[in-house]
Amino acid sequence: MKLDAIDLRILEAIQENGRITKLSLAEKAGLSPTPCWLRLRKLEKAGIVTGYHARVAVRRLAPVASVMMEVTLANHRQADFDRFERAVATTPEIVACWSVGGGVDYILKIMAPDIDAYQRLVDSLLDRELGIDRYFTYIVTKTVKEETVLPLTTLLPSPE
Repeated sequence: MKLDAIDLRILEAIQENGRITKLSLAEKAGLSPTPCWLRLRKLEKAGIVTGYHARVAVRRLAPVASVMMEVTLANHRQADFDRFERAVATTPEIVACWSVGGGVDYILKIMAPDIDAYQRLVDSLLDRELGIDRYFTYIVTKTVKEETVLPLTTLLPSPE
């Protein structure tokens, strides 16, 4: 799907505020409400807008341990990757997982109530025999930046 400047303005606006009103969104996009809403629906149907979410300041509710974990699998067959990725998909404490090139196979972001809970999670992953050869743990001591808004104007080619 080819995006134009209006589509980009719509995407930028809903990234900043997923609860924006139809009227405000139309004003930011430079359209009347109905055509703007139709464009937004088109972006959703195309799979470009995949959902709307609230950012929860979980640390205001309870102490939480954020952990980054590098994982290297013992074997590198497709079945090994598939088995590991299925386990990741069904583990709620693993809030993000990236398959990466380089010295490790995956980088995971894990949220747990504390370090003991994190270690119990790791033990359960190891007990499930998912093919983990080795893992390294990095405790997040401070979040410096964690954006959910993508810099679309920098990432995408300029619309015509």
